[in-house]
This record gives sequence, C-alpha cells and structure tokens, in this order.
Amino acid sequence: MYVDLGNALDAEPRLTREALDRLDERVADAHERIARGRADADHGYAALNLPDTADPDAVYAAVDPFDDPQAVLTVGIGGSALGAATLTEAVGSGIDHYILDNVDPAHVDALLDSLPLADTVVHVVSRSGTTAETLANFLVVRDAMDRAGVDWTERTLVTTGESGNLRNLADRHDLPALDVPAGVPGRFSALSTVALPVAALAGADLDALLDGARSEADALAGSLFESPAYAYGAACYALERRGAGVNAVMPYAESLEYFAEWFAQLWAESLGKDAVGQTPARALGATDQHSQLQLYRAGPRDKLVTLVRPRERPDVSIPETALDGLAYLGGGSLGELLDAEFEATEASLAAANCPNVRIEVDRIDERGVGELLYGMEAACVLYGELAGVETFTQPAVEWGKRAARGLLGGGDFEEAEAVGEKRRLLID
Repeated sequence: MYVDLGNALDAEPRLTREALDRLDERVADAHERIARGRADADHGYAALNLPDTADPDAVYAAVDPFDDPQAVLTVGIGGSALGAATLTEAVGSGIDHYILDNVDPAHVDALLDSLPLADTVVHVVSRSGTTAETLANFLVVRDAMDRAGVDWTERTLVTTGESGNLRNLADRHDLPALDVPAGVPGRFSALSTVALPVAALAGADLDALLDGARSEADALAGSLFESPAYAYGAACYALERRGAGVNAVMPYAESLEYFAEWFAQLWAESLGKDAVGQTPARALGATDQHSQLQLYRAGPRDKLVTLVRPRERPDVSIPETALDGLAYLGGGSLGELLDAEFEATEASLAAANCPNVRIEVDRIDERGVGELLYGMEAACVLYGELAGVETFTQPAVEWGKRAARGLLGGGDFEEAEAVGEKRRLLID
C-alpha cells in the first residue's frame, strides 16, 4: 500500500510537514502501546494479529460441503456483513452474493422471492448469537426455505461465539460452524471467519489475502514516515484536530464501492466518541465527481478527501470516432480516462486548497485488498491512540440495541422508556 500525503500539506485546514514531525514522537509512543496490545492479544488489538492467527484451512473445510452454489446469502449486520461484501465485490467471482443486513420487510420479501433457495448457501453471522436483526432475518429465511421444500440445514453455515442461541441451533442441527475470533470487534473482522467463508465460496485465494495483510502488518513501525498505515492515520487525526471533521473516501474502482461502506463503519464506530472523530462520507470516482465534488471543492473547509485507486487494472479500448469533439477519446482506453479523471480531481482539490490524500495498491486482487483492509484498520487504531478514545467499544450502539429490545418485549431496559419521551413538532 502506498500513501501520498503531499496534497494534505499546507491546504485548508492547514497541516505542515513540521507539525507531522512533531506528531511523529506521539506516533512512536502509540506504536509501542499497539505492539504491547498485539503481543498480549488484548481486546481489539487482537484484530491486528489476524494475518497470522486466521486459519484458512478451517474456513475451506467449513465451506467444502457446499459444492459450487449459485448464490451466497450473508445474514448479519454491520461488521458481520460489510467485510464479506467488501471481499466478494473486490475479489470474488463466479458467484452471486447477497446480504440481509436490514429488516425492511419489503426488501427481505423481494430478495427471498428472487433467490434460487435450493442452490443458495446461507451464512449466518452473530458473535453473541442474540443479535435481533440477524436472528429475525434468519428465522424468515429458514421459513422461506421450508416453504420452498429446501432443507435449510443442508444450506446453512454459522459463524458465532462459543455460546448463545445461534451456537445452540448449530449444535442441535449439526450445522457447519466457525468460531468468531476472540478479542476482535465486528468492524475489524473482515480478515477472519466472519467474512472469509463467503470469500472462499466466491473463489478468492485466502492465503494471498492474508499475505497482503501480513505485508502491511510487517510495515508497521515507530514512525509515520516509515509506515503507510500510520501515515494515513496520523494525517487524518491531525487534520481533524485542525477542523477537517469530514473524511470523504472516494475509490476510483467500482469493485471498491463496498470498501467505502466498510470504511465508514470502521471510522465512525471506532472514533466517534467524546466529541471527537471524523465523519466518513462515501463517494465513488468518477461517478461522484458529478454529484459531490462541487461541495468538497467549494463548500465549507471542513473536509479531507481520500482518493483510492489501483496502480494497475484491466482495460477496455475506446473505439475510434469521427464525431466532433469526441475524436480525442478514440484510440484511448477507459482505464486511461479513469486515471485522468482521478488525477484531475486530485489537482482540482489541491488548487482549491482542499486537503486530499492518495492511497494506492498495485492491483485490486487478493493481496492488494488484504493490504488495503489491514492498512485502514491499523490507521484507525493509531488514530484512536492519538485521540485518546476507546477505539474498540461502541456504547452508543449498545444503547440503541437495548432500547429496541425493550420495545419488542425482550427485557426490561430503561433505554426503552426514552422512546416515549420524544419531543414532537408535527406539521401535517
């Protein structure tokens, strides 16, 4: 992974090279804390050990009973779904991957009506085994399979904790089951049993994926000038402290669109605490040059734009044309056009003094995606260390879960009482 901070310097908000030099002393201290956490496999820090602790053979064994399915359906929410979506979109092939990560009844019903249920593998993911949305959706999926005459026990793979409703179900019906990794929050679990089974079913090379992640782990060092991941995390932290409270992540590869969604959860849920943190915005180049770039370039000076691309990609030639005004395109390629769009956007932002960072990998393949995911996770952990927040917790999320469960009669939770206290100013 390559990180270029040049356009993040001396823009507005203003970050200087001298400021980065001063910050580097704190990066060295943070790196020592991270290294200790990894050595002790402490909660959260254990995620940065996954390139070495994940077991591809166990994943391949778990998916082996499912011979060449036509589709895979991930039933999970948040980190239990976004990692799998990111991997299959980027490096999966030959399989259709669908996700049930919401409980919108119209969407769930339409999706299940469209799936070839007899040729679909269902991967149910919940660490606790009690996640309301996940288990509700799974019950609906199971019922749909029953009604279609499909034996759901022959089509279901489970990833969960050592105990809980989902573990009990897997044991009762002898379902293939994988353990969620200890000490790894869901949003940091893309390189684990939470997401790797779907990638394996989609034909991805898990060893290459983990090798790419391992190369970024090996690159972590006590200086931001020696580690691409730390360079990005430190620059994001420094810019947010100076007023860049929004981080717009804009990959220039269609296969990385879900990566931007995955990044948004990683960044928001990990760092949005104690009145600090950057708000992640999702964009796609070149599409969103026509819908969002106006704001980034000419709107409030509260943004960092992160531009992501591969250095190499497959290409498609553009046919020659004699049409007026379009002849310059003929004989070129779509890849050349997309690269020109990338570099023009980068220059446009720099000319407007909007800080932007370039992140590149060699290719969008297993190794490159492993580098990218691990690099962003390490950057996030470093940012959290510098900001002094509890990176691996999500108390605001848990508050909402308790409120919803109380409303549904799943227990006596005081958070549910707050729902009835909603203020109203209704206009009809």
